[in-house]
Amino acid sequence: MTSNGSAGRWSAGVIPYAEMGYWRPDYQPKDSDILAAFRITPQQGVPPEEAGAAVAGESSTATWTVVWTDRLTSYENYQAKCYRVEPVPGAEGQFIAYIAYDLDLFEEGSIANLTSSIIGNVFGFKALKALRLEDMRIPTHYVKTFQGPAHGIVMEREYLAKFGRPLLGATVKPKLGLSARNYGRVVYEALRGGLDFTKDDENINSQPFMRWRDRFLYCMEGVTRAQAATGEIKGHYLNVTAGTMEDMYERAEFAKQLGSVIIMIDLTIGYTAIQSMAKWARANGMILHLHRAGHSTYTRQKNHGVSFRVIAKWMRLAGVDHIHAGTVVGKLEGDPNSVAGFYDTLRKDKVAADPVKGLYFDQEWASMPGVMPVASGGIHAGQMHQLLHYLDEDVVLQFGGGTIGHPMGIAAGAEANRVALEAMIKARNEGRDYLKEGPDLLRAAAKQNRPLDVALSTWGDITFTYESTDTPDVVETPTSV
Repeated sequence: MTSNGSAGRWSAGVIPYAEMGYWRPDYQPKDSDILAAFRITPQQGVPPEEAGAAVAGESSTATWTVVWTDRLTSYENYQAKCYRVEPVPGAEGQFIAYIAYDLDLFEEGSIANLTSSIIGNVFGFKALKALRLEDMRIPTHYVKTFQGPAHGIVMEREYLAKFGRPLLGATVKPKLGLSARNYGRVVYEALRGGLDFTKDDENINSQPFMRWRDRFLYCMEGVTRAQAATGEIKGHYLNVTAGTMEDMYERAEFAKQLGSVIIMIDLTIGYTAIQSMAKWARANGMILHLHRAGHSTYTRQKNHGVSFRVIAKWMRLAGVDHIHAGTVVGKLEGDPNSVAGFYDTLRKDKVAADPVKGLYFDQEWASMPGVMPVASGGIHAGQMHQLLHYLDEDVVLQFGGGTIGHPMGIAAGAEANRVALEAMIKARNEGRDYLKEGPDLLRAAAKQNRPLDVALSTWGDITFTYESTDTPDVVETPTSV
């Protein structure tokens, strides 16, 4: 390697990124550095160290040739440094490149700037067959420049007066095509039956069959009637996603006027819009739900894209209160260890590096409030023991079809879910092995509750047993006793 101070660094023309100083195996990351772990798949003949250096260079200061204007900067400070490259176990030709970025490279409190820097240009780099951002370490110095969740888990529970159990929700189905009045009827029946929340889905905005203002009015009528009938605080995630920020603010203001406790946005609105809505939600006392619409286009494949654990970190910084984060047992992608890593990232204040969970770095959140994970997609009452085991209690369990598809009606579907949950929480609080005893506990509860009995008869054997495509590279090694 040519040292940074040598004449070779300034030779005209094209020289390897490693020789320009972007490969620094002697570099010791500073506490204030932003760290990234990239999965790199170099083209044939490209050394992994050069590929890692190229990613470091192209995501910081480099271009394809030597430029003299580097001499007008403290270039060594602004260069990202690839300081370690390791082969991926069991994946020939793939490597994890660890890269450090000086904090001065990033604008304070801006997800847009952070992402434009880290993932802005390198994913189309010809020297790489594929590239994936696996994880990041966000230093406390940078964490403290962000607002964080508008309210967080603790304050949300205090808003809702609901403690010691997961929250229950359901997405209105069918999500497209209902009139506003019939949509509101679904909301009322589900909340009256025992759910805490109902929600719009990601693609219900303001279509010809149901304009947003009409939906908001009928949904909030359903919420108000359900609160009166049950004596509990209820909510409906009113999706304020729209084509412009002005339209989103208008819809959010109307939701507030109607007395809603929560609004919803889609990941597809973009990072700046998400941060703007988080700022609005905090100022206006509204819980902010984020549907991760579109994430699988770049998070699902193991060798290219951005891991969802990184999206989870960005969204905690951006300031959402909820985000869909996997179910393990549902119809959507969700390896148990990976999902555990996502949930830890969203909920804990201090997260230790854990290869089994796919966590590459320690992460300190500096008392930033936690984000409530949301589990949705193909779950039903018969899985309640598994859901509680894998996801714990600080989670929203959303049963869409598993509520609205109940043979006895929507309210009965909601009641079945509530009874199943409370039976499992009771067993847990008594110290029983609720995961092992779960099916028996559910059957015992079903003897006293007809809606749960019918739910178990309808869906009890339904599972989605497909192999996950996104799993950690390290598996837990059994230990002998």
